[in-house]
Amino acid sequence: MKRIALLLGAALLFAGFAQAADKPLIRLGARVFTEQTVLAEITAQYLRSHGFDVRITGGLGSTLARSAQESGQLDMVWEYTGVSLVSYNHIDERMDSAEATYARVKQLDVKKGLVWLAPSKFSNTYALALPRNIAEQYPQVNTISQLNQVLRDEPDRSHVLALDTEFANRPDGLVGLTQTYDLQFTRRDIRQMDAGLVYTALRNGQVFSGLVYTTDGRLSAFDLKLLDDDLHYFPDYTAAPVVRQAVLDAHPQLAGLLKPLAEQLDDETMRQLNAKVDVEHQSPSKVAAAYLRQHPPAEEQP
Repeated sequence: MKRIALLLGAALLFAGFAQAADKPLIRLGARVFTEQTVLAEITAQYLRSHGFDVRITGGLGSTLARSAQESGQLDMVWEYTGVSLVSYNHIDERMDSAEATYARVKQLDVKKGLVWLAPSKFSNTYALALPRNIAEQYPQVNTISQLNQVLRDEPDRSHVLALDTEFANRPDGLVGLTQTYDLQFTRRDIRQMDAGLVYTALRNGQVFSGLVYTTDGRLSAFDLKLLDDDLHYFPDYTAAPVVRQAVLDAHPQLAGLLKPLAEQLDDETMRQLNAKVDVEHQSPSKVAAAYLRQHPPAEEQP
C-alpha cells in the first residue's frame, strides 16, 4: 500500500508538472516600488485566469529591468513613456502630448524587439505638492509659477523643499526644473532624503513643499495639494504593458487580453490601489485579487 501511495503521489506530481508545462510562460518584471508590484500582481492574476503561467521577478531597478527584457530574460514589463523616452532612448525633445510621447517610444522601441501594447489612462509623473498647513496659508498658490512668486516675495523666509536624492542630482531633475521656472529656492532650502520620507515630512508639515508622484496613494491620505506644472517641464509618464515581439508573435491574444485591463486603470484608480498597500498595509496580491473581482476587464471580442 505504501508503494502504491508513493507511485500515486509521483504520478500526480508529474501530472502537475505536465499541466504547468502546457501553459505558456510569461516572465513578468516589476520595478522596486509599490505601483509596479501592484500592476504586476494584477496582470499576473488576470493572465493566469486565461491559461498563462506567469512568474514575477520584482524589486528591479529600471535599467536592470530594461536590460533583462532586451536580452530576453524578461518577457513583459509595465513601462512609462517618459522613462523610455528620456532614460532609455535619450531623447531630450519635449513632446507636445501624451499621445505623441507614446507614439514616439513605440516607434523607437519596436526596433529593439519591444512592443508597446494599448496604454493605460494614468500617468505617474512628478509634481510639487504642498502640505495642508502651507496650502491653507497660501490659497493663491496653485501652480509652480505661483509657488515661485512666493519665493520671490519672501526672500528672507526659509522655504524648505524636500525631494529624493535621485531627482536632486539628475540633469533632467532639479537642475532642469530650476532653470525652467527660474526657481528662487536657496541652497539651504533643499533637503535630499529617501522618497518615502518626503511624504512623511509633508504630512507632518515639516517642509514648505515636496516632490511627489502623481499616482501615489499617500497624496489623498496625507491631504497634500498638487501644484500644476504650468510650464510643462515634466514629461508624460503614461504606463503601458511592453512585451517582447517574439512573445507577442507566439501569443498574439495578449494584445487583446491586456487592452481592456490597461484602459480601465486611471490616475484615481492607481492612487486608491497604491494607498491600500502604502497606507492600509494590505499585501499587493490581496489588493490585486480584490480589484479583479470588483472590476473584471471587459474582454474584447475576437
